[in-house]
Amino acid sequence: MSTLASVSTPSPAAKVAARPDIGAIVKFVAVLIIALVVISPLFLLFVASLKPDRFQILADMGSFRAFWVSEPSLQNFADIATFGGALPFGRYLVNSLIILFCTVLGGVFLNSMAAFVLAWGRLPGRAVVLTGLIGLYIVPQESIVLPLLSLVNKVGLGDSFAAQILPWMASPLYIFLIYQFFIQVPRDIYDAATVDGASPFRIYWSVFLPLSLPVLATVAILLGIETWNQYLWPLMVTQTDYARPISVGIASFFGHDSVYWNSAMAASVMMMVPVLIFYLAFQKWFVSSFISSAVKG
Repeated sequence: MSTLASVSTPSPAAKVAARPDIGAIVKFVAVLIIALVVISPLFLLFVASLKPDRFQILADMGSFRAFWVSEPSLQNFADIATFGGALPFGRYLVNSLIILFCTVLGGVFLNSMAAFVLAWGRLPGRAVVLTGLIGLYIVPQESIVLPLLSLVNKVGLGDSFAAQILPWMASPLYIFLIYQFFIQVPRDIYDAATVDGASPFRIYWSVFLPLSLPVLATVAILLGIETWNQYLWPLMVTQTDYARPISVGIASFFGHDSVYWNSAMAASVMMMVPVLIFYLAFQKWFVSSFISSAVKG
């Protein structure tokens, strides 16, 4: 009997293992609450875009009915393409995609070239230039839009794609971010390429760019989201639908006698989809960039 009792009685270690981990439960609940807070506005936006009645959207906002649609309809997505012929929403979307592609492609190229020169070039006064770049980062964008608008109009770039692409390709933040990655590359790699007769541009293009895909993807995501969400500058520089992006186009739904909430919600969903796809396409390198930064730190 004593043997059976000793076998059936759980050991102290088993008792400790059987106790619930209060810390893990608290962390899980905290993460779940944060996730719900982040996701709930997006879910509300998607549900509202499926409601055909724009007045019902406002009526449901004060209750949990805002998160439920009894008769979902895709009519709002079909209507935003025409909107009575007044708003060419399809053109706004194409314009934003063109601006996004050109800004990200040119921005990654220019910022990485500037970072390479600062990190490995024979530029006199590099420390002064780097300090100036860091100082430029703290200058708010709103303080330079008026002189920048005057400059753009004087050179004849008003109401164009170039006016929305060229001023924002280079950024002190992204130059410094890539610079921090380049200076961590071992000197032996640069010296070996120099001994092989490679030019500085060849070293930059064939050696450093392939090594810096994670940080370049990070810059592409951050610059892409920043470009896609631009509102103040496109609003100031565009006067027609020729180069007007989707961010300004959505605001047009609120410029009529009555606000078309259903169409605005559907347009907002359509605006969110491309940038979400853009993020998912570069997510692998984006995450690996942060992981490598944490390990090196």
